[in-house]
Amino acid sequence: MNRPRPLPTLLTVLAAVAAVVFGLVSPASAAAPYCGITWGSQPRHDDGLSAEGTEVTNIRAGRHDCYDRLVIDLSRSGGFGGYDVYYGAVPATSGIPVSLRGGADLVINVHAPARPTYQPANRREAVNVGGFSTFRQVAYVESFEGYTLVGLGTRARLPFRVFVLPGSPGRMVVDVAHRW
Repeated sequence: MNRPRPLPTLLTVLAAVAAVVFGLVSPASAAAPYCGITWGSQPRHDDGLSAEGTEVTNIRAGRHDCYDRLVIDLSRSGGFGGYDVYYGAVPATSGIPVSLRGGADLVINVHAPARPTYQPANRREAVNVGGFSTFRQVAYVESFEGYTLVGLGTRARLPFRVFVLPGSPGRMVVDVAHRW
């Protein structure tokens, strides 16, 4: 004997079918990465190939649609001693702590000294990054014993990548995404 189904049960089944048919309920799917960026925020390190005489000659920055870019110009193409780039506290210089604007500090340690002629007018504001989406401050911290330390204040801990462009002179690039 078939008994009629209660009306509330029938309405629930019809509502579930309608939701699936009209696309109101869909399977969970992963969102596409922002601008295709899959860099992450873990430390980057490269031992490089030591080249006597390679020096940091300039630091500059640029804005792009999906990321902000910091470029460290080198006196020679390739062959510099490498780099360490990571989120963390910028090491104190001469015992004085270095604090940067922004929600996170990106420490950039280039394994090459700065030329004595590279002296920004204001070390705490080595590059003007006013109006940038991610960068808040670029500080030329110090150059000592074959290393140049740069502090980059960012809006937050965001994905970044580091690479060296070939050519003469060499250029080390640090890109930081506008968001995850």
